[in-house]
Amino acid sequence: MASILIVEDEVIIRSALKRLLERHEFSVSEAGSVDEACQQDPSIFDLIISDLRLPGEAGTEMITRAPGVPVLIMTSYASMRSAVDAMKMGARDYIAKPFDHNEMVQTVKRILAQGHDPDDTSEADAGATTSASERMGRMVGQCRAMQKLYQQIRKIAPTQVTVLIHGESGTGKELAAKALHEHSTRAQAPIVSVNCAAIPESLIESELFGHERGAFTGAVAARQGLVEAAEGGTLFLDEIGELPLEAQARLLRVIQEREIRRVGTVHSRRVDIRLVAATHRNLRNLVEAGRFREDLYYRLQVIELTIPPLRERGDDILMIARYLLSKYAREMQLDAIPELSEAACERIMSYDWPGNVRELENAMQRAMILSEGDHPISAELLGLPSGRRAGPVTTSAATTTPAGSSGGASAPIGTSADNVDDASLEDYFVQFVLEHEEHMNETELAQKLGISRKSLWERRQKLGIPRRKGK
Repeated sequence: MASILIVEDEVIIRSALKRLLERHEFSVSEAGSVDEACQQDPSIFDLIISDLRLPGEAGTEMITRAPGVPVLIMTSYASMRSAVDAMKMGARDYIAKPFDHNEMVQTVKRILAQGHDPDDTSEADAGATTSASERMGRMVGQCRAMQKLYQQIRKIAPTQVTVLIHGESGTGKELAAKALHEHSTRAQAPIVSVNCAAIPESLIESELFGHERGAFTGAVAARQGLVEAAEGGTLFLDEIGELPLEAQARLLRVIQEREIRRVGTVHSRRVDIRLVAATHRNLRNLVEAGRFREDLYYRLQVIELTIPPLRERGDDILMIARYLLSKYAREMQLDAIPELSEAACERIMSYDWPGNVRELENAMQRAMILSEGDHPISAELLGLPSGRRAGPVTTSAATTTPAGSSGGASAPIGTSADNVDDASLEDYFVQFVLEHEEHMNETELAQKLGISRKSLWERRQKLGIPRRKGK
């Protein structure tokens, strides 16, 4: 049984995390500060999970107090730059608070599977049975399109060229970016992932490029931006088509001059990063509409990679489904991996997967939880609507989904496919947004709807409701 030390000063968070890990049969000890943690020998543990900001010494101090023991740093989004710095100091990984329980358990198991060697990426890491020829990093598949993609990644990764990744929501664009990073000469440095659609427009420039003290109301201290945090490594900008024009101009300077200028200063700083961007939109159309800079577009499209939608990947769909069952069986510590019934296989292959791999993950996890004993997983447990057959779908990674369509759109995390097709909920969403977007910004709209900004953006895409300028 692996032993874990939690260092967290918030008693509620510490207790909840302890219970979560103990439910997965880990031996857990706890401390409220670095000093308290070091009253026992921290080097006896298999893993240390520490909050970044603690009373007294910072959580990163555990890296030097317990040499050889992997340290997982917990941090709020506002402290993400510091978390990346922690990885440069030797932390094994970081996770943002509030964290998803499944994400935390998966991260813990991955680090423990690696042991004290972070470069060990054995099959035990992913709990998978797929061979190396069927995988690239955490991407799984052996269809012709994926094999071509793997070859492109291996060829492009060692270079420093900027890469633009196309793909529908949920196809795994971030996994492709991580594979590029892991096979590059920058693999030992951090990869910083940023979802451009999830950051409020008023904060995007400060978050990316940093700011000086007094640059705007509330800027009480200078802060490093996420571009600087990726120094020596890779900066991954997901959904770059949502980047405001002002931020696009600053990003162009980063690409052209290899330097940034923090908000509130005229002085530039040199940066050494490799830029990887991704989008599900047609940037050429955005250029013609005046919503994306043409010069930036040409800088980004030096090398383009396309992630095929799941519906076009043939037998890969079942391969990924079984890979996910293997992964979830390992997480749930089951003795055997449940089999898919013949009817379940038929339902999986006949469904068109508008949410792509992300939706398949939800279906497999649901089926695992609801399955009983040694019985094969039935088609009903998948929670998929019947009667939908994959055909010649015209939506692509570069196409905006029209209102009422399901092609290419993915359900927000935590929702099921059944909820996505609920017309009354969609009608309510459309009516609420159209009625209130003139006097509410995106953050306020999301709060009133009880969803995240990212979920609000995803639903706008699905239902064809463009965001009003300046909101």
